[in-house]
Amino acid sequence: MEDRKDGRTANQLRPLSCTRNVLNRAHGSASWSQGETKVLAAVYGPKAGTRKNENPEKASFEVIWKQKTGQSGKAEKEYEMILKRTVQSICVLNVHPNTTTSIIIQVVNDDGALLPCAINALCAALVDAGIPLKHLAVAICCCLAESGHILLDPSKLEEQRMKAFVYLVFPNSTLSVLPEESLEVKGEPMEHGLITSFTHGVMSVEDYIRCLERGRAATSKLSDFLRRSLQSQIQSDSSKLG
Repeated sequence: MEDRKDGRTANQLRPLSCTRNVLNRAHGSASWSQGETKVLAAVYGPKAGTRKNENPEKASFEVIWKQKTGQSGKAEKEYEMILKRTVQSICVLNVHPNTTTSIIIQVVNDDGALLPCAINALCAALVDAGIPLKHLAVAICCCLAESGHILLDPSKLEEQRMKAFVYLVFPNSTLSVLPEESLEVKGEPMEHGLITSFTHGVMSVEDYIRCLERGRAATSKLSDFLRRSLQSQIQSDSSKLG
């Protein structure tokens, strides 16, 4: 078993924090923290019209990744692409055809598992903006150590020392707006599926499957936390209106 500097077990996540409606001028926004990693997500739109090469019969999205400092490079462009594809997978695209929604991801602090943190922040911001979703999604990072042990939700130092790691995004079908029969794929519940997978480094198929199983098992805690956070803040908003 790998010893972790912060005393966590291999399967233990860092403390989670989520706050919705943190930016006044955005149509929807959220902050998400896992340990010392923190990301802000802002949603603007939908606005009329689509960009070139986008399907005007569907809603389109653009994602802009902003580093804490410095210019964006190849890695950040790759993050934008992954986020856009994830958004397209979880959003209902035929509700606002021929529109574009802009999403800004601002990195506040990076202490590991940055992309999963951004995806979780983005999902909360989409809910805050009232963007129609098929279902919520939760993301997690699984690391493979040289010893073969798997660690969840790594810090930056742990990421740098790992042989490989994989970012996984799973659907949370509990809050789906789809008909019940469409929540199954080939007879399997949707929560057994996978929305996005991004691997860094080299790992065997067997190790990838182990990461998949451990990641899926851990996302129930993330799903419960996200659901509680969104519901409590919606109730708070309702009480203010009342």
